[in-house]
Amino acid sequence: MPGDGDYFGGGLKDPGPVHGEVTDWATDSDHADPAYNRHAHQIWDDLRGRCPVAHTERYGGVWLPVTHESVREIAYDTEHFTSRRVVVSTISPTGVAPVGSAPPITSDPPFHRDARRLLLPMFAPRHIEAREASVRDLCRRLLDNMGPITPGATEIDAARQYAQHIPVNVIATMLGFPEEDHHLLLGFVHDLLEAVNLGEAEQMPGRNRLDAYINAQIADHRLHPREDLTSYLLEATIEGQPLSDRHVFGSIMLLLLAGIDTTWSAIGSALWHLATHPDDLTRLEREPQLMATAIEEFLRAYAPVTMARMVKKDVLFHGCPMKADQWVLLPFPAANRDPAAFDRPGDVLIDRELNRHAAFGLGIHRCIGSNLARLELRVAVEEFIARFPGFMLSDTAEVAWSVGQIRGPRRLPIRVLATR
Repeated sequence: MPGDGDYFGGGLKDPGPVHGEVTDWATDSDHADPAYNRHAHQIWDDLRGRCPVAHTERYGGVWLPVTHESVREIAYDTEHFTSRRVVVSTISPTGVAPVGSAPPITSDPPFHRDARRLLLPMFAPRHIEAREASVRDLCRRLLDNMGPITPGATEIDAARQYAQHIPVNVIATMLGFPEEDHHLLLGFVHDLLEAVNLGEAEQMPGRNRLDAYINAQIADHRLHPREDLTSYLLEATIEGQPLSDRHVFGSIMLLLLAGIDTTWSAIGSALWHLATHPDDLTRLEREPQLMATAIEEFLRAYAPVTMARMVKKDVLFHGCPMKADQWVLLPFPAANRDPAAFDRPGDVLIDRELNRHAAFGLGIHRCIGSNLARLELRVAVEEFIARFPGFMLSDTAEVAWSVGQIRGPRRLPIRVLATR
């Protein structure tokens, strides 16, 4: 059985871009180049000033708008852009509209409405608020499991020892998957969301493992129904008809992958900020009433998710000749840092009151799990700073960022300066 971090197939080394080194982010970008997430904010700022809709021929053609206005416009345009595939990869798209491979995130209208409505009750505020005590207990157990801490000397990896374990535990519990499988689920995140720049032959074994795992869980739930999300989907209907096997499979895959990676990344980024901005850490310690606005600001400034669309039919978008079946990346994090939409967008202001950020997306596909993500992020930060009121980044060079459309630290070395 792999240990923590071993699911990357040889440690945390970047696989390297198969298309070669990026020569110009405006004309030859690659979201899976390890340099992209590491320097994303600078790249977006540069593009916004000289090429607000970048393009590359990689992956069969990808467009990258970086202004809030253009990202919003495409997100709301279901006439020219389809959601049938939302992860840009070297593997050719297979999902068919209007359902797609992972409804409702890959679904187009009108099917999207019913598929989304089906899941909304399970992520309503009253259901999510009831999980706070268990999430808080989980965070405290993870902190306890770090062992003896010597302030000023002990170093921990806040990503691998803490952040990654919170959402995988929560979503696996909600789906009714075994606790001992958490390391497998983290591996599936890498296989489907980070290995996208590898060739099809390299990617397929991981995808096949995920398919086999989900099918096994579905089969087990058919034999042994229980009160969890998987059984809920197996019993659900749309217009009086049971969901197709493909629909059930795709929705489980969506909940599993999106429920883990996005929140893992958001928690890690928030802790990275506090480890590199001691004034904000001190202020949160002294003014805990700022936690709510701080969480929203962390979501704005370090939004983890870039979603994708495919061009449904040829369209001239602000002078850009987008062709059918080309990709469009929608970097909601870039939209959140557009000076045309936010005052002082590059500054993280934990008391920012007006904050209509796009961390959870824009348009019909706004994140169903936003209530759950906010809860996990808030509790994770609260418990971490309650246990460690003082900490700092121990080595900037050792921070490893994710690869692909979800941005967050995968290795976060922190020196504990104070504990309680």
